[in-house]
Amino acid sequence: MSNLRVRYGQKVAVDGISFQIMPGEIYGLLGPNGAGKSSTIKAIVNLVDYEGEVDLLGMGRPRGKLLNEIGAVLETPAVLESLTVKEFLELVASIRGVGGDRIDALVQAFGLGEYLGAYIATLSQGNRQKVAIASALMHRPRLLILDEPFNALDVKSARILKEVVQNHRRDGGAVLFSTHVMEIAERTCDRIGILNEGKLIMEGTTKSILEQARAGSLEEAFLRAIHAEEEIRELAEAL
Repeated sequence: MSNLRVRYGQKVAVDGISFQIMPGEIYGLLGPNGAGKSSTIKAIVNLVDYEGEVDLLGMGRPRGKLLNEIGAVLETPAVLESLTVKEFLELVASIRGVGGDRIDALVQAFGLGEYLGAYIATLSQGNRQKVAIASALMHRPRLLILDEPFNALDVKSARILKEVVQNHRRDGGAVLFSTHVMEIAERTCDRIGILNEGKLIMEGTTKSILEQARAGSLEEAFLRAIHAEEEIRELAEAL
C-alpha cells in the first residue's frame, strides 16, 4: 500500500503510511490503542473509505472477486449472530465455493463440534473467535489478515492457529498480523511496522528494530519508539 490515509470526519486515523507484505512473509503491525492499526486493516478489506493506493497481490484495489484472496479476522469478529454455528459455516463455505470436508476439518481443529447447533449470539467470546477464524481460513486465502486473533482463545486453539500461520507462510502465503502481545510478535513476525498516532514510525525485521531502538526486546523497542518509557516510570511511581 502507498500513502494510505483514513479519515473519520476531521479526525485522521491513518496518516499517509506505506508498506508492503511479500509472499511467504508475516508482517506484524504494532501500535498502542488508537494508533490506526484497525483502520488500516479495514481499508485493506474495503470496509472504510480511504485515500492512497491499496494494491492486493499486484492486482489492484481489493474488491469483487479479488476479495476472495483475503481471509480476515477483524478486531470485532464479523459473524452473523442470528445463525447457528453450522448455518454460518455452511453459508461461508457456499460463498467461498468449498465443500463440507473443509468445514469438518475446521470444526474438529477448533473444537466447535458441540456448538454446531448453538446460535452464535449465545457463544462465549472465545468460541465466537474460533468461528471467525474458521470462516477466515475456509477458502485457504493467499492473504491472511489477523487483527488480535488470539483474543480469548484457549491455549490449544491458539497453538493450532500459530501452526496454521506458519504453514501458510511456508506455502508462500502472506500474513498481516496485528497484536498487542509483543512476545508473540517477536517470535512470529518476519518484519514489523510500528504505528503511532496514525503514522508508521519504525519498520524492519525484528533484529533491525531492536538495533534501531538499541533495545534488548521488542517490548522495550516498542515503548522507546512511541516515547512511553518515561511516562510509564512516572505513572508506576505515582501508584
